[in-house]
Amino acid sequence: MNSTNMKRNWWKILGVLLVAYSIVGGFLFNAPRLDILNETIRNLHFHVPMWFGMIVMLMISVIYSIRYLAKGEDYLDAYADQFAQVGVFMGVLGILTGMIWANFTWGEPWSNDPKQNGAAIGLLIYFAYFVLRGSLEDPQQKGRISGIYNIFAFSLLIPLLFILPRLTDSLHPGNGGNPGFNAYDLDSQLRIVFYPAVIGWILVGAWMGNLKARMAIIQQHYLNRAIEASAFSSKN
Repeated sequence: MNSTNMKRNWWKILGVLLVAYSIVGGFLFNAPRLDILNETIRNLHFHVPMWFGMIVMLMISVIYSIRYLAKGEDYLDAYADQFAQVGVFMGVLGILTGMIWANFTWGEPWSNDPKQNGAAIGLLIYFAYFVLRGSLEDPQQKGRISGIYNIFAFSLLIPLLFILPRLTDSLHPGNGGNPGFNAYDLDSQLRIVFYPAVIGWILVGAWMGNLKARMAIIQQHYLNRAIEASAFSSKN
């Protein structure tokens, strides 16, 4: 890789290095011995950063949807769709790692905790977004309708994850009167892995979304050319 590519792709390299560091550190570095949590506290480096990554990817998706509704350029809709896919993928990973964690600390993988239920509802809303996109044929109609729905979906996700769980009893730290992890982590043993993990997963997610969007644009370009060639040959 030459120096120009290095300067252009530094954030991708940094993302991969930070994720690799967080995986190694999450399993091997010292962790505070906390009541009930014990060694499961290591899941903080995987579960929570994936949720941060999900929120950021879905926020980027919404921004592209807003830009598409303002400008009507197809590539903006492609970016909105692909970043939503990456965001939901991270959300699914976040739920799965959370269920593993809950099974050890709460006694069951799914306890109908308000934040668990809110996350599940939020992901179902986004699954409906993909179903909606798949049901529409016209590219302009697909972009406009799914763009509006994307804004609606993100507007619902935020209260489902960050507002409603705080208004009722919740087992999650920082919700329902429970202290957040900062109240426990006085020796900062978690911070040296947790913060790099958050940054790393966000950077890798952005790389995935950008790469997937570029591939989708190229595929759509060749599909359009094939349709035009087929239409031209049928006329002649």
